[in-house]
Amino acid sequence: MTLIEVNKLYKIFGKKPEKAYPLIEEGLNRTEIKEKIGNVVGLRNINFDVEEGEIFVVMGLSGSGKSTLLRCINRLIPTTSGNILIDGTDICTLSKKELREIRTKYFGMVFQKFGLLPNRTVLDNVALGLEVQKMPQNERYEKSEKAIDLVGLSGWEQSKITELSGGMQQRVGIARALSIDPKILLMDEPFSALDPIIRVEMQELLLKIQKRMKKTIIFITHDLNEAIKLGDKIMILNEQGELVQMGTPEQILLEPANDFVESFVKEVDKTTVIRVEMLMKKPKMTITIDTEISSAMKALEKLEMDYAYVLDQGKYVGIVETEQLKSCKSVADCIIKTKSVEDIKTINQVLPVFITSEHPVPVIDIDGVFMGYVDLKDVVEIIKD
Repeated sequence: MTLIEVNKLYKIFGKKPEKAYPLIEEGLNRTEIKEKIGNVVGLRNINFDVEEGEIFVVMGLSGSGKSTLLRCINRLIPTTSGNILIDGTDICTLSKKELREIRTKYFGMVFQKFGLLPNRTVLDNVALGLEVQKMPQNERYEKSEKAIDLVGLSGWEQSKITELSGGMQQRVGIARALSIDPKILLMDEPFSALDPIIRVEMQELLLKIQKRMKKTIIFITHDLNEAIKLGDKIMILNEQGELVQMGTPEQILLEPANDFVESFVKEVDKTTVIRVEMLMKKPKMTITIDTEISSAMKALEKLEMDYAYVLDQGKYVGIVETEQLKSCKSVADCIIKTKSVEDIKTINQVLPVFITSEHPVPVIDIDGVFMGYVDLKDVVEIIKD
């Protein structure tokens, strides 16, 4: 289901922005238009949709209009022309009161600068948005404590912000945005100020949270590695504020639309950004731990398979091989324990598992639930490419 629709969006800064349109049509660039009439074209003719529950990444160099676009989406700054539909409502036409209501219902924001209040505890910082909504203290604290637990800060509720590291402070910022339970999270380069190791930890935290909460996220970054690691879909803006390519991480990496995009992707080590789930396939069959031996044998024979993944209440427990089933009394007696990998991990993080496994490697989610498998030959293709 489409939650956000952006159609023919322009943002032109300066007086009488309408003067810029003929120059845009003539093909003049941003610098030429500014020199002629003094206006700055921030965004030109942007069109895209965001599906409910996906991480939609907007990336580009500094000055490409990424943050401008984010602020247009919840109308922190007004658009010059075009439409922005949130769940079917064009927010460009709303009154101030209607806009406040839709912001309260739909949007949570996380910025590069954490914007936390140093005189408040972690709990009171996270509860700020609910306090603004005039929610009773007991209720807002209860919701805030759940958000704090979600970002891994349980036990720090009464700590002052000044006692936290940069990564911990950004966790507080994410918890504050989540506490109001928004349908849409707007994240403007939230991890760019963090040390590299902490940045990777925060990326994985966001993916884990997303697995549980299925929020619709618009994530701004200038880092293609981060975009590919996080994004279900990626949109790239050039220095003129134009959309130059939009697609899945695989499409961006393997099918760059032009030289501009090619310059981004040529230095990327694909194994450090491609997640396991991007290569994952669904198996022909799985069996449960209590499957009858005869039934398992018949199913494997019919599919001409010599092994199967074994699940217990949806969770992966191991592999059984056809030859061993012939001499076992139950599936449970035949299980071979093998290593699995989490779907959010990047290929390089779990490469030894693929190299040492005799079978395609099972993929699980953060709760241990079986998702599918990845074959070594697909990993090798990524490494060779």
